[in-house]
Amino acid sequence: MDINIDSPECWPALPFERWGDTYATLHMWTQIIGKVRLALTPRVNHWWNVALYASARGLTTSAIPYGGRAFEIQFDFIDHKLLLETNDGSIKALPLRPMSVAEFYEAFMGMLRAAEINVKIWKMPVEVPDPIRFDQDRIHASYDPEPVRKFWRILASSSQVLSEFRSGFIGKCSPVHFFWGSFDLAVTRFSGRRAPERPGADSVTLEAYSHECSSLGFWPGNKTQAPAFYSYTAPEPPGFRDSRVRPAAAFHDAQLGEFILPYEDVRRSGSPSGSLLDFCQSTYEAGANLGNWDREALERPAGA
Repeated sequence: MDINIDSPECWPALPFERWGDTYATLHMWTQIIGKVRLALTPRVNHWWNVALYASARGLTTSAIPYGGRAFEIQFDFIDHKLLLETNDGSIKALPLRPMSVAEFYEAFMGMLRAAEINVKIWKMPVEVPDPIRFDQDRIHASYDPEPVRKFWRILASSSQVLSEFRSGFIGKCSPVHFFWGSFDLAVTRFSGRRAPERPGADSVTLEAYSHECSSLGFWPGNKTQAPAFYSYTAPEPPGFRDSRVRPAAAFHDAQLGEFILPYEDVRRSGSPSGSLLDFCQSTYEAGANLGNWDREALERPAGA
């Protein structure tokens, strides 16, 4: 069955109140998987080696090296299970169902040990208020399959559009990837120039913003902020926040320091993919023009 990228099933509604508890639990589960990737993969600039990727069924680590072997971990949000696959043909599965973060952590680490994969991770979550160690977190224990499936459909559709946007740039550019700390999908373009060092920034932030960049992506929101697409340029050039961008629903949020396009406005537009591409292109152009990027050298000529 053919499904158009602009069809409603590709951009479902996902109000926070419908899945807030599941969201919080899934966030912790992805952090556990992401920290295994962090522990075992060679470090790449801007921490690109730690991210997950939207797959045809959910989220994946891609192949992780382990000595002379390799393995991959995938959240399957169609059949709702966590898969551990190794290059020697082993496949292990953990059903995704309501269970605490502590229970998930113990079951997952047991899967790794059964596959003869030994890894230690820092058990404390990051980028969340009031973090609880994974092996002690019995507060977050929700899993509702339907909103998780909808969340994945949004990630898959957004990833497809962001990949199309990415294809027009021939300069340094990140993959379209999912950061489990901030729980957002992102793609980042770079001017090729180093950025001024951020005073007082931690080592992670210093590396992430060591070079001038234009970043955009999707974030599923929280109790006070609705799901939205975002875009920012770092360092922010003078006049950026006053730029006119598209579509009309987009606006600059002074508190966040980013342009915001509410997800609801995208999904309700006549062409969600077109609206998102407009947002990507217009916010990038605003930052690149005001930041004096060498766009002729960085962008693929039209029609090429």
